[in-house]
Amino acid sequence: MYQALYRKYRSQTFDEMVGQEVIATTLKQAVESGKISHAYLFSGPRGTGKTSAAKIFAKAMNCPNQVNGEPCNVCDLCQDITKGALEDVIEIDAASNNGVDEIRDIRDKSTYAPSRATYKVYIIDEVHMLSTGAFNALLKTLEEPTENVVFILATTELHKIPATILSRVQRFEFKSIKQAAIRNHLAKVLADEGISYEDEALDIIARRAEGGMRDALSILDQALSLSSNQTVTVAVAEEITGSIAQSALDGYVRHVLAGNATDALADLETIFDSGKSMSRFATDLLNYLRDLLVAQAGGQVITSRELFQANLASAETDQLFAMIETVTQSLVEIKTGTHPKIYAEMMTLRLASSTGAIAEQVTGGASTEEISALRQEIQALKQEIAQLRETGGASPTPSSVRVKTQNFQYKVDKTKIMAIMEETVVDSQQSRQYLTSLKDAWNEILDSISAQDRALLMGSEPVLANRENAILAFDAAFNAEQAMNRSNLNAMFGNIMSKAAGFSPNILAVPRRDFNAIRTEFAQKLKTQTGEGPVEEEVPTPQIPDNFAFLAEKIQYSED
Repeated sequence: MYQALYRKYRSQTFDEMVGQEVIATTLKQAVESGKISHAYLFSGPRGTGKTSAAKIFAKAMNCPNQVNGEPCNVCDLCQDITKGALEDVIEIDAASNNGVDEIRDIRDKSTYAPSRATYKVYIIDEVHMLSTGAFNALLKTLEEPTENVVFILATTELHKIPATILSRVQRFEFKSIKQAAIRNHLAKVLADEGISYEDEALDIIARRAEGGMRDALSILDQALSLSSNQTVTVAVAEEITGSIAQSALDGYVRHVLAGNATDALADLETIFDSGKSMSRFATDLLNYLRDLLVAQAGGQVITSRELFQANLASAETDQLFAMIETVTQSLVEIKTGTHPKIYAEMMTLRLASSTGAIAEQVTGGASTEEISALRQEIQALKQEIAQLRETGGASPTPSSVRVKTQNFQYKVDKTKIMAIMEETVVDSQQSRQYLTSLKDAWNEILDSISAQDRALLMGSEPVLANRENAILAFDAAFNAEQAMNRSNLNAMFGNIMSKAAGFSPNILAVPRRDFNAIRTEFAQKLKTQTGEGPVEEEVPTPQIPDNFAFLAEKIQYSED
């Protein structure tokens, strides 16, 4: 009879457990040192190894040949526990044995000494399904445990366990297994089975498993059943998981980024006609946009598709944040609405219109050819800098940095900033307190706002404050304007400051170079008024375009 992969490749030792290294090490050390408690609680998502860990633990504490806390899996005790044939290790499903009588029966039988093993072990799975009376009956046993009796409770819903039980057990929280760890384990299983695979197919299965190894192995089993040539391909993985083809997402995102709603709707129609779920489409689209953001930030994304790389080159960070926010808002409607396709079409129109508007703002109306040429020059500069870092060579001089770009212009309220600066001079102590309070609450502000608003404020810092205004200096002028245009951000900013520091200022966003210029002008004016004589003019630092701020530390300046 065929044995399912999740049963065939179930972990038999602590070292074989995937993604739970800390728990495995702790349990091994408990066995090795002989410090076995009377009750344990294993909690965590489904398929993360709770029951497997319980059986391994039961084998290890009873194995006469255990080494470094690991069972030998060769002796009669280990083999009988693995088969479920040892009468001293009892597995109970609380979903079907959740009454008071069942728990009382366990309590009565637990008083008998183990027949063959050193410890009598009760493994109660899905313990949160016990009734209130059953929990009370179990509580008495945990309060006065019998010698050499160990209870191992397992649950996927920790919040349903009474506090009286939690206080009498050692708790181990199993984490969702990382996608990379699942993928590597699937590759090992297929290697042992002698079956070939495509790398991207395993990525699709690992992502669909959502942190559960048992789910991943079950999906892999289905994929092998569908494969006719004993090869796990991308097409088979997409069919089994219901995932949207990556090529379809490539084309859809390309048209949305270009603001081409007609072609994007045509792509959506093709996906719908192929029988794909619109909620699965929206979820896969979120993962795709996430991969683009990770790749932009320098993270590792396993893909070599040319269309993905093309979308990566054409996408702006602000565009991606706006798209993620739109998809997240639409996902609820698509999942719960009666017409998911219509909601998906509305989402597509919003994506195409919003990203097209952002692209127009960022490029300032530049032509497609100019944008393409500019991106190529930026890529070439990044590669040159990377080569110089590797070889330890000198940084490029200004003469080698000749990039044609159009600076974004943002009008600053110079008079208002000057007035705030004058107020700080009159009452410097009070102004310093306002600024200190603002800086102290800065991290709390960033943690309390949306990801898109956080992206705007990450490139800024508080530089000046009074009771009514907080001046934030931005590295990019475009971000400064966007921050001023978001009334909800200003309101949330004021609410947080009101709770944290007792005053509610409004955001006054200023590009950093403009603030520095105004501050220099104010200092010269102040010294002139106080009669300290003319101020020696500072040599201005050449301005670097916003898009090339990453070159600031690498550029050397010299006077001609």
